[in-house]
Amino acid sequence: MRRDRLTFGMMIGIPLMQIIVFGYAINFDPKNLPVTVVSADNSVFSRDLVYAMENSGYFRITGTAASEKEAARLLDLGDVQFILNIPENFGRKLLKGERPTILLEADATDPVATGSAIAAMSVIAQELFDRDLKGPLSHLQAGQPPFKLVIHKKYNPEGVTQYNIIPGLMGIVLTLTMVIITGVAITRERERGTMENLLSTPVRPIEVITGKIIPYIIIGYLQVTLILLAAHYFFHIPMVGSVPLLLLVSLFFIVANLSMGITFSTIAKNQMQAMQMAFFFFLPSLMLSGFMFPFRGMPEWAQWIGSALPLTYYLRIVRGILLKGNGFSEVLVHLWPIALFMSIALTVAVGRYRETLD
Repeated sequence: MRRDRLTFGMMIGIPLMQIIVFGYAINFDPKNLPVTVVSADNSVFSRDLVYAMENSGYFRITGTAASEKEAARLLDLGDVQFILNIPENFGRKLLKGERPTILLEADATDPVATGSAIAAMSVIAQELFDRDLKGPLSHLQAGQPPFKLVIHKKYNPEGVTQYNIIPGLMGIVLTLTMVIITGVAITRERERGTMENLLSTPVRPIEVITGKIIPYIIIGYLQVTLILLAAHYFFHIPMVGSVPLLLLVSLFFIVANLSMGITFSTIAKNQMQAMQMAFFFFLPSLMLSGFMFPFRGMPEWAQWIGSALPLTYYLRIVRGILLKGNGFSEVLVHLWPIALFMSIALTVAVGRYRETLD
């Protein structure tokens, strides 16, 4: 084990990573979820409602939207988790006992991320104005709350967990298989001695890497097709957006993971080390990308790590296209980090592979 320091490091590093991630980063009760406000009323009651939401700890008001269309776009992009819509003359109607309606729209693609916040909002609606409605206004406290709270769970109104998990599995499967398959394939050739024959040819490193990547791109698309077919016919996942756009975006994600696998193969001395390094990359991708646990429920340092992983953005793209019907303009916001990661990983893979030619 002293001679194989890389394997020893993995044996120590992987359990330490699991302890840190499970102990500090995982949270099933996410708070400080971003909210944008669309308000046509500036009464003391509407302001109290906004303050009460922030004081609950579950909501974080990020600003106000000029229109419902602007707020809806923020929800489509994933920039906010909720939209609070306060109607015109809210305060006046409340004082008249007309029970005005407050609309709270939630991005329910991940039911776990919004469940606790929605429950907290229901409690706020029951107890919010108990302090203000006293004396001559105490009759407004009798019976029902002084306003009606309507919660609209968009994109997944029934809270079906399969709608969140099955599209995310596409990214999980691609991450695991693409990284391992290239890392193991190249180290296996090095162990068998067939790589020496390839290195003796005048083929350039970029040409070798391209030849290694292209067949696995085809395998990646086969996996994507199988998952989409299973999602449609077995789990009845709604596919609101463009499937061709999803296939185009998947190319960047597949190449990014294949490039990481090739990079690991240039570092690993054998197949076992290549698999360990692939798992070392896969574990934080699984835990910190928002697949298993709500992304916004993690501490800020964990979100920073998750934001450096391509799977985080790919999950948002897949769920956005299939469940929200996002188009290219919404996808582009999450696509460029994947393209940047792909470029860096491919550059490192080519650079490291050139070292093996010496």
